[in-house]
Amino acid sequence: MTQSSHKVAPVFEGAPKYEPEQAASSLGLSLFDRIGNTPLLRLDAGTRDLPGVVLLGKAEWHNPGGSVKDRAAANIVQEGRRSGAFHSGKSLLDSTSGNTGIAYAMLGAADGFPVTLCIPENVSLERKQILQSYGANIIYTDPADGSDGAIRVARELAAEHPDKYFYADQYSNDANWRAHYHGTANEIWQQTQGRITHFVSMLGTSGTFVGTTRRLRELNPRIRCISLQPDSAFHGIEGAKHMASAMVPKIYDPKLADQNLEIATEDAYAMARQLSRGAGLLVGVSSAAAVAGSLQIARQLSLKRGQEAVIVTVLCDSGDKYLSERFWTES
Repeated sequence: MTQSSHKVAPVFEGAPKYEPEQAASSLGLSLFDRIGNTPLLRLDAGTRDLPGVVLLGKAEWHNPGGSVKDRAAANIVQEGRRSGAFHSGKSLLDSTSGNTGIAYAMLGAADGFPVTLCIPENVSLERKQILQSYGANIIYTDPADGSDGAIRVARELAAEHPDKYFYADQYSNDANWRAHYHGTANEIWQQTQGRITHFVSMLGTSGTFVGTTRRLRELNPRIRCISLQPDSAFHGIEGAKHMASAMVPKIYDPKLADQNLEIATEDAYAMARQLSRGAGLLVGVSSAAAVAGSLQIARQLSLKRGQEAVIVTVLCDSGDKYLSERFWTES
């Protein structure tokens, strides 16, 4: 990257925090302890011609389950345990487009509870294989119904068998966004040493955007928070929701965003290829969409002479779970 006069403090690597009492009670870290404190990466390749703008991405594939969804899943499980709603003898049930399901399945395998997941049949092959490897019970739903169809099936199962299932309901569970309020936002604030000016995030369940935005606004009300979503109901950005045509998550608050941008699937695919081939960064489709949206904001800011910015976005997962998709070989 061509260096500008704009300086930012070094970005911390985000190693897990060490607590003396933790060492006294056990050796090493538990699976839950390994979630969070992910590194913040400089995405300099996209800002070479945008002086004064620094773009950073939170590398969420460093979580043990490989995605940002580990945060919400772990908090949902822990809050369910604390409240008594998720007790011994119950199976965890939820709908998912893949990553939250992987997190649930991983935690279930480690903590000894069964997991049943409703998931659209057209999710990537890699996600199916990972879920099967963790031993989750998978109920595939009609791909034409998307994530909303999976939600409906999960709700029906929960209503029919209330004694059998703890219905995690990531789309309505406040433990989802609170994971980001207490974790993701504070990490970003510390890693940028309070210099973040813009936060950009894709909308799926909306937990990442809602929780992170609420906390960042408390830390500095001047931070601009921009939400991103697909530009149509029929899209290929796995895990993302087109709010105008989808079942809107109960935890979503449309009043939080200072700005909302729509991202075309083709632009997300193109950005994924560009990042892998031009920056050595293999990311998932929603991560690529987040970078594409962040660069739109960066270009808008660069037109305002003298305005400096530190833009932070969330790279939800790596590209490993999408390698069977055809878009990688397209030009």
